[in-house]
Amino acid sequence: MKFSESLKKNHQFQFVYKYGKSYANKFLVMYIKENGTGNRNRIGISVSKKVGNSVVRHRVTRLVRESYRLHENVFNSGLDIVIIARNNCADASYEEVESALLHLAKLHEIIKVYLY
Repeated sequence: MKFSESLKKNHQFQFVYKYGKSYANKFLVMYIKENGTGNRNRIGISVSKKVGNSVVRHRVTRLVRESYRLHENVFNSGLDIVIIARNNCADASYEEVESALLHLAKLHEIIKVYLY
């Protein structure tokens, strides 16, 4: 089982934004940058106030985190991943968020097995 850490500091997010590669879909934007650790991923989730009030933002964060946690074993290791929720994500179901996350992982080619 892999262990993922969180990106917590602003400078960590800024580094991934500046040097990472990004793809987007209807619900999420995903930035990827290799972190050099080789064996663990670090994930950061950003949900703007534009998405909704704190209840909505925390719900979206939980949906994204749980989607990643359940599929963590199919992601490549050694990555910093920043996931930004878009406004449409406020009304999205778990299945839609999960599908969006896996779609972006496939675009980045960081997924070992495509589950669709």
